[in-house]
Amino acid sequence: MRVIVAFFAVACLAGCSSLPTAGPSSEDVQAQAVGVDQVRYELVDINNHVLDVLSRRGADSLRSSFGDYRPSLEPRIGVGDFISVTVWEAAPGGLFSGPAVLGPVSTGSKSATMPDQVVGRDGSISVPYAGRINVAGRTPQEVQKVVERALDGKAIQPQALVTVTRPMSNTVTVTGEVVQGARIPLSVKGDRLLDVISSAGGIRVPSYDTYIQLSRGNKTARVPFTRVLNDPRENIFLRPDDVVALVREPQTFMAMGATPRNAEVPFDAAGITLSQAMARTGGLIDVAADPSGVFIFRYEPDSIARLINPNSPLLGQGAVPTVYRLDMRDANSLFLAQRFRIFARDVLYISTSPSVQTRKVLDMVAAASAPLANAGTVASAAATAYSVTRK
Repeated sequence: MRVIVAFFAVACLAGCSSLPTAGPSSEDVQAQAVGVDQVRYELVDINNHVLDVLSRRGADSLRSSFGDYRPSLEPRIGVGDFISVTVWEAAPGGLFSGPAVLGPVSTGSKSATMPDQVVGRDGSISVPYAGRINVAGRTPQEVQKVVERALDGKAIQPQALVTVTRPMSNTVTVTGEVVQGARIPLSVKGDRLLDVISSAGGIRVPSYDTYIQLSRGNKTARVPFTRVLNDPRENIFLRPDDVVALVREPQTFMAMGATPRNAEVPFDAAGITLSQAMARTGGLIDVAADPSGVFIFRYEPDSIARLINPNSPLLGQGAVPTVYRLDMRDANSLFLAQRFRIFARDVLYISTSPSVQTRKVLDMVAAASAPLANAGTVASAAATAYSVTRK
């Protein structure tokens, strides 16, 4: 029986690698960083130098992405705008004024307002006795002077007033998770991002789950809504034809391994630290976790990965698979964890201690040997009984 149990124990120990486990061990993560013929991912120990490098991975910024944060210039007339033109004359009886009436009762009307016109694709509108007048790219004040010069000598000291009744070209499109998506006209004063969102009724989802995506020309940037709320510099002035989209994207990270909570864990869009992430998952299971095997799996942009390892063969792909390792046996790791930022879609993995695998083997051996021990006890009792009977 002892030989059988010993043989079974040796077999179990030899097959430790095939025992059930929550994931790779610390040794596996280190050994598997390099495959048969290439590096699979960068394994980086978290230290002060790495944290200094990661601090350069600042959050996306509208101000830095679009540069110009000054108020927009005075809106100019564009194709598609609706224009109203009113012409005054100094005396009645002219082109745009009514006939004179003798006596003190009335001198007749001295003005005429033309129906609203849409600025055509040629950028022009029509003014009676002045013909086609180009207005696109000009301010209303500039168009007034053009109309007055065109009517000079035809009307009696003409004075013109040009009004943009519907500014279709000087608008911002707001869509996504807002109460009412719309094209919002920009005012002469200048409109900031939050002003335009408020004009669309505000957001209809929690602010910490919302991103603002701004597209201007061929450039697009996305920032958390809470960042714009907390940093007035991010509340930039908008420009005509900007597209603002409110996108709901809950921020989560994955927790796996020897932690009480294996789940997709949500967090505020402003971000959390590694110490906060571990606290939200319940920390490490002290009877199962390997304190030297706290890992964070993520893809780092080339710009950051190059600062960590300039010689990495994985550079040039746009994003480098990177595994950060923290040794919780070192008391200083508690300070490092407070500075390490967690980003959306990060994977927090806590490896299982090697002693757990050994304990599993011993439990299996104990379970296997129990029937043999019971059989031996029964056989011994039977032999004893037979001996007593013979006597």
